[in-house]
Amino acid sequence: MPIPEKNKKLTIDEFLKISENSTERMELMDGEIVAMASPSRIHQRISSRMYGIIDAYVRNGLCEVLQAVDAKLQEDIVIPDLMVVCDPSKLDDNRCNGVPDWIVEILSTNRDDDLVRKYRIYKYAGVREYWIVDPKNQKTLVYFFEKNDFPNIYTFDTPIPVEIYNKKLKITISELL
Repeated sequence: MPIPEKNKKLTIDEFLKISENSTERMELMDGEIVAMASPSRIHQRISSRMYGIIDAYVRNGLCEVLQAVDAKLQEDIVIPDLMVVCDPSKLDDNRCNGVPDWIVEILSTNRDDDLVRKYRIYKYAGVREYWIVDPKNQKTLVYFFEKNDFPNIYTFDTPIPVEIYNKKLKITISELL
């Protein structure tokens, strides 16, 4: 299926036909295809090391952590850097079909998508916790949508409590660098 003309909004089914026949990584946001750039080295380091910390914590059955896997949220298909899913019925071999409990995005060239578009998509889809890790400014914005719409802002040297785990898990970004 060819890439659609500019300004045509795609359905999820149309997007899946395009993406399944493509070697490029892409997302569907607001009916538009968004190409994904290759992540930087620092982006990958933070993502893989954070994955390891979360995975070690959730192995006892609290949830499942996934790295760079599709999430189908209403009419959007996004690929978060990390997501934690606590309802295994949402997972199949290809994607999360429903709302993850916690999403982590690490900013790189797609800053506006993560700060604006994905913020809106995640908030209104019902994601409980959303972290935006900003390596450039060495800050992390943490939204816990069940309590409020305003982020807590942490420096990379400050331990960040994970709200969905009642603050029992804490991650210090500087220790991942």
